Amino acid sequence: MDAKEKANTLSREVIGAAIDVHKSLGPGLLESAYESCLCQELKIRGIPFERQVPLQIEYKGIKLEDVYRMDILVSGLIVLELKSIEKLEPIHVAQLLTYLRLSKIWLGLLINFNVPVLKNGIKRFVLG
Repeated sequence: MDAKEKANTLSREVIGAAIDVHKSLGPGLLESAYESCLCQELKIRGIPFERQVPLQIEYKGIKLEDVYRMDILVSGLIVLELKSIEKLEPIHVAQLLTYLRLSKIWLGLLINFNVPVLKNGIKRFVLG
């Protein structure tokens, strides 16, 4: 299985985990609560992840650390950007696409937990 196939398979598992978190908590909480619970759910499911992963950028030849932080990086293959907001805006999409470009990761999920049905709050993006 190549990296893209693995990322696609993992994305389905991650979406299932996010749906379980949303079913348990419902909408209306802070993003940090969903992030903590989703990390716990990923751990329960044995899905490797890193939380609050710093991204480096280069400016005029100088590498700057901690300019950006990805909410969750799953198995080094999927960037998760979590939100708990009334409505996703183009800036949120741009944020995820920037993370994908800087990290050179192919697949990202933008997940807004502040919706009645979570499948309506999930957007999938690929670089390419």
